Amino acid sequence: MAKSLFQKVWDAHNVRTLANGQTQLLIGTHLIHEVTSPQAFGMVRDLGLKVAMPHRTFATVDHIVPTDQFAEPFADPLADAMIKELRRNCAEFGITFFDRATGKQGIVHIVGPEQGITQPGTTIACGDSHTSTHGAFGAIAFGIGTTQIRDVLATQTMALGKLKVRRINVNGRLRPGVYAKDVILHIIRVLGVNGGTGYAYEYGGEVFDRFTMEERMTVCNMSIEGGARAGYVNPDETTYAYLKGRPYSPKGAAWDEAVARWRGFASDAGCTYDDVVTMDAAAIAPTVTWGINPGQGISINEKVPDPSKASGDEKSSIEEALAYMKLTPGAAIKGTKIDVAFMGSCTNGRLSDFQEVARYLKGRRVAPGVKAIAVPGSQGVGILCAELGIDRVFRDAGFEWREAGCSMCLAMNPDKLVGDQLCASSSNRNFKGRQGSPTGRTILMSPLMVAAAAVTGSVADAREVFSVSAT
Repeated sequence: MAKSLFQKVWDAHNVRTLANGQTQLLIGTHLIHEVTSPQAFGMVRDLGLKVAMPHRTFATVDHIVPTDQFAEPFADPLADAMIKELRRNCAEFGITFFDRATGKQGIVHIVGPEQGITQPGTTIACGDSHTSTHGAFGAIAFGIGTTQIRDVLATQTMALGKLKVRRINVNGRLRPGVYAKDVILHIIRVLGVNGGTGYAYEYGGEVFDRFTMEERMTVCNMSIEGGARAGYVNPDETTYAYLKGRPYSPKGAAWDEAVARWRGFASDAGCTYDDVVTMDAAAIAPTVTWGINPGQGISINEKVPDPSKASGDEKSSIEEALAYMKLTPGAAIKGTKIDVAFMGSCTNGRLSDFQEVARYLKGRRVAPGVKAIAVPGSQGVGILCAELGIDRVFRDAGFEWREAGCSMCLAMNPDKLVGDQLCASSSNRNFKGRQGSPTGRTILMSPLMVAAAAVTGSVADAREVFSVSAT
């Protein structure tokens, strides 16, 4: 019988069905960081247990590290304590740790793929909601909580209810100036922030077939923002080319065997999905958020919603969002003044993101009064940007070029908004207070749109600012 990739991966990792109907699922790869793991390690110790399969767990530090300071101790005593605790736990239990001194540290969802740890046909878990990123490789990847981290450390398994699968096809060609970030913001806008509840999203169609791995990662990363527990793309030649030669990828004859195995996990032609949605790529425009969740988005040339034209819960939701964002009903989003421009995060902190922006940013300057920061998602990305002169382009334009980390995406570090500053951000969440200030405001957009906002001082259409055309 024809099966989807989700079904194949689930079956391959199914240990047994539990009494409550959930599956005890083997976790092929476990990724950890400094924020959600300390308590889990403490519980393992309290139970007198060891880490069952330490070779399947990989650690890095990302959420709390200051991006403008490399030397330790950190100014924040809590951050300093957390990195030391992670070092202690990894050393005690024999876990590979990509510490800052290794040159391999960075955001966990960027480090895993660039090291070749993320591979097709596997199950991947991490104590971070954006673990869905790894699904770009044809893996089933999901975020978990602290008690589940404990379970995976102690048994390499966890209990999980089986998901439904929705296939999302995006066909045709994207217009110039429209990027993967716009695609996922459009999908979430159409299907809603709760539309994926109980589902894994399988992304496909002509657009995803042409996407690079980094573009696929951007879309899968924000699956969780649409309510889906996981999002994935079937593995193909693009996947294998990306993985070949990476540190943890198979080598020699083992590589050929791995690719043959990975091919077998792709969804079969004619398999059944619980739902299928098809979208037209040409209908997607540069998209920005106007509200306080990622589903409250509009194209750059649309107007902010007017609550008087809505009713019930929708009206209340619009009123709440506009009051917080200090936007006028029915006004154009384009031209909205910004205070901060942030480029980075596990959504858009990869080499290709910085390369694309550098193409257009060279010779331009950040507008007066705008604080602009660029934060590579990993030390590896930072090294490549330096080798290619990309960091210099950003610095010359007036961006602060930082060390690798999560930075202003969630502000569990010194990179925070102040007061009601408005930030043009390439990150993934625009919740109230997300970027460190309880009144700070966030507008999500693609990296090039962030650059356009930075150089004009307001939300702008990057196609107009940089004369973007088909090349």
